[in-house]
Amino acid sequence: MKSLRVLFAAAAALVVTALASAEPVAPQAAPAWQLKDVDGNIVSSEQFKGKVVVIDFWATWCPPCRHEIPGYIELQKKYQDQGLVIVGVSLDQQGPGIVKRFMKATKINYPVVMGDDAVIEAFGGVEAIPTTFIIDRDGQIRDRKVGAEETEAYEQRLLQYLKS
Repeated sequence: MKSLRVLFAAAAALVVTALASAEPVAPQAAPAWQLKDVDGNIVSSEQFKGKVVVIDFWATWCPPCRHEIPGYIELQKKYQDQGLVIVGVSLDQQGPGIVKRFMKATKINYPVVMGDDAVIEAFGGVEAIPTTFIIDRDGQIRDRKVGAEETEAYEQRLLQYLKS
């Protein structure tokens, strides 16, 4: 997991700045993926066809990641009936146990899977965490954000894909 070690070094630098860089991207097909959740069950991108999916690469030890999670919990509650699915991709190297405890303590209400080098590569690399993608209902990546952002600002960008 060499790329995860590089990612963690980059995340440490991001923690210091905690600035978000967000931008719409030229639509491109989102990669197919299949990962295990914290209970060992398989979760795949196929399950979310026709939904607006937020893919959030994060870790329990990352302060900017932790800062965003309450907002994601609220967005999931607010928009799940409109087809929003947030998927957390944990890059914690200590395994699913620590992630499961964190999820319980923070009452995460969306699926969390355990990431690996293959999914990082499939999404074009993740230089720092949090890195978050918006995938539209047609399975196209439409937005990429590196760093933490206040929920209200992120919600405004997300709404354009929920309404289409």
